Amino acid sequence: MIYVSDNARVKVAELIKEAATDGGEYFLRVSVVGGGCSGLSYKMDFDKEIKPSDQAFEDNGIKVVTDLKSFLYLVNTTLDFSDGLNGKGFYFSNPNASRSCACGESFAV
Repeated sequence: MIYVSDNARVKVAELIKEAATDGGEYFLRVSVVGGGCSGLSYKMDFDKEIKPSDQAFEDNGIKVVTDLKSFLYLVNTTLDFSDGLNGKGFYFSNPNASRSCACGESFAV
């Protein structure tokens, strides 16, 4: 399962509404790609097509989809959002990460 905090839910719902200009039903696609200073980076997109091997979840009213390989890195991860003065936008609280970089955008397992 991938979890969505209340703050992230509000922001994701707002962005999906903006992205859905063609009337399609969009969802949040989260994945892990190679790169970043710690070796792996998070990637977020809005999508409307589910692939056969995708893993789909719904938490806090938000549909989250990930590919199977990324899910192995993301299991029990929470997506959060901060918009305060020191806010960093979206960030992941990943219990599987053995270390993260200072910016929070990459991690290692």
